[in-house]
Amino acid sequence: MPHWIDLDTPHGPVRAWRAEPEGAPRGAVIVLQEIFGVNAHIRDVAGRFADEGYVALAPSLYDPVEPGVELGYDAGGTQRGVALRNALGFDRAVDIITAAEESLRREGLPTGVVGFCWGGSVAFLANTRLGLPAVSYYGARSVPFLDEPARAPMLFHFGGRDASIPPADIELHRAKQPQAAIHVYPDAGHAFNRDVDNTHYHADSAALAWRRTLDFLAGALP
Repeated sequence: MPHWIDLDTPHGPVRAWRAEPEGAPRGAVIVLQEIFGVNAHIRDVAGRFADEGYVALAPSLYDPVEPGVELGYDAGGTQRGVALRNALGFDRAVDIITAAEESLRREGLPTGVVGFCWGGSVAFLANTRLGLPAVSYYGARSVPFLDEPARAPMLFHFGGRDASIPPADIELHRAKQPQAAIHVYPDAGHAFNRDVDNTHYHADSAALAWRRTLDFLAGALP
């Protein structure tokens, strides 16, 4: 059964939601949250990776600032999530991923990272700074870091109607990360994978991005 575990990190203990496959794992995926915490949607995504044969670990990235955060998608949740994201910062988030990857490596599991929204930008940094294969879904805060060279395979998903990631920013990704696979879904906006939110979810785009993500992981993880 999926369950919470504790990770030892340089910033104190951090909870992580762990979901495991029924048989021998083919590898591991660190699932990185949106600004809303490791809520039911992120836990469900972890479960979907477990169904595909991966150990999935979703660290509660805000724990060093405020433990156990799960936010809704309303204006209040968004405002609180932005504040927590800013309080944590990227460096501490990468430290937590390091701890997660080390725990999985001790189990002998090749590990990739898949992140959503803010977590998508953190996933990019897990690639450039930690050398982990990474998938970034609509990471709107990656542009300042695009000069950091990739150290592993990289996949980006963008919604063509995402106002937070204009076409010029997508072109910057192409120019500065030419080795990366970049897919744009013309009919999708931001957070198109969030199937618990009818305002943003775009089923066809989410299904295609999911298949591409699984294909990427199958090729990137030895």
